[in-house]
Amino acid sequence: MQKNGIDAALITREPNILYFTGFRGGTYLLVPLDEEPTLYVYGVDYEAAREELSSIDIKLLRYEDDPNKIISEKVAELGCRSVGFDFLDAKTYEKLGKLLGTAAELREVDEVVWSLRTVKDEEELKLMAEAAHLTELGLEAALEALRPGVREYEVAAEAEYAMRRNGAEGPAFETIVASGPRSAYPHGWSSDRTIREGDLVIIDLGAKHAGYCSDLTRTYVVGKPTEKQLRLYEAVREAQEKALKAVRAGVEAGEVDAEARKTLETHGLAKYFVHGLGHGVGLEIHEPPRLNQASKAKLKAGNVITIEPGVYIPGYGGIRIEDTVLVMEEGAERLTKAGYGLSVA
Repeated sequence: MQKNGIDAALITREPNILYFTGFRGGTYLLVPLDEEPTLYVYGVDYEAAREELSSIDIKLLRYEDDPNKIISEKVAELGCRSVGFDFLDAKTYEKLGKLLGTAAELREVDEVVWSLRTVKDEEELKLMAEAAHLTELGLEAALEALRPGVREYEVAAEAEYAMRRNGAEGPAFETIVASGPRSAYPHGWSSDRTIREGDLVIIDLGAKHAGYCSDLTRTYVVGKPTEKQLRLYEAVREAQEKALKAVRAGVEAGEVDAEARKTLETHGLAKYFVHGLGHGVGLEIHEPPRLNQASKAKLKAGNVITIEPGVYIPGYGGIRIEDTVLVMEEGAERLTKAGYGLSVA
């Protein structure tokens, strides 16, 4: 905080409160430069916060309280001249700013928070590796359920049940099982469509473990794949491999995206790749850095990102292959280790 010229940080986003405290809940976390942090919670979180947090002062908020007034009074008591915040909506920013007046200025420090969160430490990586393992168990269950006559909903349900049964706190996002022509929807969703012989089926899933997410996509054909399906699959697989080889600390995210696009261009498929190559993963399923054509962000060792090229042909179907990977100084390590292969007998 001293480096960024602030006397206190006001953290309001729940994932950020979880990151700094290990507690899931709370309304405001006030972290002064030279004082003990204070977590402000309503009654629904009060007892849990007291039990779980011993090094943080817990203050109970009543529903008739004005939390902005309470924060401004605490800031004045501490003598803070500059308060950094991660996120405030326009109404709260205006109200808190008026209450602080000229005594203290509000300064956004969201980028500072992200600079901490996007580089994972050893303990975070252990949790994310377990989330990846649980995701793989979910995929195995989905494959066991995948056959003609089964609805997409049913396959998704088996995947999510397996992840929870093996210790996941839940899915990191709503599991996607998109079959047949629906697999051409880049942001698809599971439906009651009945899966048929010969369908392309995209399965995109992730487990959450101790707050941390994983993200994995595989594409299959129910039965024997056609020559066209095999050609499309191999092109996407090659694009992912080329992109993975480009990942290392110091490279621009846009350069990694470009490797996948150039590969698909050689197959005449680049126009069907309609989204960015990937994104960061952590306490949230979508975090910085973003990997797309415009991204100038430089990857750092300790970033955890997805590499997920895809082609989506309207009216025909789509193929996406995605892994969660750790950025290292000289390369990348896959955290998701599920095998590849197109056909499901």
